[in-house]
Amino acid sequence: MRLWHEDLIPYLPRQQLLGQHRECCALRGNGWGKPHATVNYVFEHPAYMLYQYHVVVMDEMTKRGFKHDPLWDLPLYRGKSANPYEFLDTVDLKHPIYAEHDQFYLDECVDNLRQKGIIIDYSGD
Repeated sequence: MRLWHEDLIPYLPRQQLLGQHRECCALRGNGWGKPHATVNYVFEHPAYMLYQYHVVVMDEMTKRGFKHDPLWDLPLYRGKSANPYEFLDTVDLKHPIYAEHDQFYLDECVDNLRQKGIIIDYSGD
């Protein structure tokens, strides 16, 4: 799985949005640091950035009426099977959260969705 370009989060269909939440949960939990070609860049950054990205996903879920376990709102939480962080260095929020989420990556994500039959009318607003 991948982390979709954060600008696409509001446009993702239900299945992809909820899948993104599951992916964030897995990465924040025991999946942290486990290599996977499409998300390896995440591990090159502070774990707090993944939390920031996950908040974007959870905020969109809330806007659409989906619920998530409120424990995920806590930056130190890592799921039921992973020990919580004792401390995380905070990082100032920037846009995009991940520098890798550039125009090339945005185009790649839109194309990936198109190949799945999902047409995103992203206007960049």
